[in-house]
Amino acid sequence: MSNGHAWVLGATGQIGRAAVRALAADGWEVTAASRGGGRDERWDAGVRAVKLDRDEEGALAEALGEGCDVLVDMVAFDSAHARQVTGLADRIGSAVVISSGAVYEDGQGRSFDTQAEPDGFPRYPVPLSESQATVAPGDATYGTRKVLLERELLAAGESLPVTVLRAGAVHGPYCRTPRELYVVKRLLDGRRHRFLAYGGESRFQPVHVSNVAELIRLAARSPGSRVLNAADPGAPTVAEIASSIDAVLGRETETVLIDGPPPAGHVGETPWSGAHPVVYDMTAAAEQLGYRPVTDYAESLPETVEWLAGELAGRDWREAFPKMLKNYGEGLFDYAAEDAWLAARDRGRGRGRGR
Repeated sequence: MSNGHAWVLGATGQIGRAAVRALAADGWEVTAASRGGGRDERWDAGVRAVKLDRDEEGALAEALGEGCDVLVDMVAFDSAHARQVTGLADRIGSAVVISSGAVYEDGQGRSFDTQAEPDGFPRYPVPLSESQATVAPGDATYGTRKVLLERELLAAGESLPVTVLRAGAVHGPYCRTPRELYVVKRLLDGRRHRFLAYGGESRFQPVHVSNVAELIRLAARSPGSRVLNAADPGAPTVAEIASSIDAVLGRETETVLIDGPPPAGHVGETPWSGAHPVVYDMTAAAEQLGYRPVTDYAESLPETVEWLAGELAGRDWREAFPKMLKNYGEGLFDYAAEDAWLAARDRGRGRGRGR
C-alpha cells in the first residue's frame, strides 16, 4: 500500500539519489525531478523521472499538477525558492528541505562564512544543538541565504508543515565537492607523506547520504514544522578519516602532524581542518522522528573511495571536480610546497642535532 505521492526536487544530486531510493523502498509513489531528467540505475522501476528547471517561471507549479503528499527539496537556496514552495501550499501536504550547518554562528558572531585565519572553524559548543544562534538572514552569503530560506519556509506554519534538515559535512558517491578527494588522490599519486595541521585533531562531523535519506524518510512519514541537525553517529578526527581511507585502499602513509595552523601556504590544510571542532547534537532527531543512523563513516567509506577512484581514472582532478578547485584552489594538491616544507624542517632538525 502506498504512503502517498512524494516529489523529489534535485533527484539526481548526491542526496537526491539516496532519498529517492529510500522513499520508494518505503512504499511512496515517487516522482524524481531534475534539470536533466535522468535516472539512477539503482532506483526502483516505478520511480517516474521528469525533467524540470525549478527556476523557470511557473515550471514547478505546472509540473506538480494536482500536487503531492510530500515535497522533498534538495536544491532550495534562497527566499525565492521558499516563496515558490510556500506559494504551492494548497497542493503540498508537507515538505522536507535540506539546509546546512553553515547557518550557525558562535558566541562571537563567527560562522563558516566569516571565520578568520588562523582560527579555522568558529568556536561552537560541543555538541552543537539546533537552539544555537544563527547568522542573520539576508542575501550576502550562502549561510545568510539558507537562514532566510528556513525562516520563510517555517513561517508557513500549519498551512505547510516543513522539516528543515541542517546537514553536516555530506559524504558519499556523486558529491561535487568530496572532501575525501584530499586523501584519495594523494594515495593514488603515491605520496609517501601526509600533512595535517592542528595535530590532525580537527573534527567536522560528516553525514552520509543514506543517513540524510533516512531522516527524509522519517520526516515524510511524520510531517511537522521543525529544524533538525543531520549527522553521522560519530565525529572522527581528520587523522582518523585519513587512516580509514588508507585501510580501504590498502596503503601506508607517514602522517606528519603539525601543531597549530598550516605553517606555510596550504601545507597541512585539509577540507576538514579547523582549530575548533564542529560536532552536531542529534538528540532532537532521535526524539522527534525516532531516527537511528543506517551507517557510519567507516562502514560507508569503501563505496565512496571506489567511486572517487573511478572518477579520477584517466582524468585531471580539476576536470573531474571543478567545484573543488573553485572552493579550495590549486593549493589543495601543492606537492612542491609540501616537499619544500618537509625538507626545510628536516634540515632544521639536522642542524639542531649537529649542535
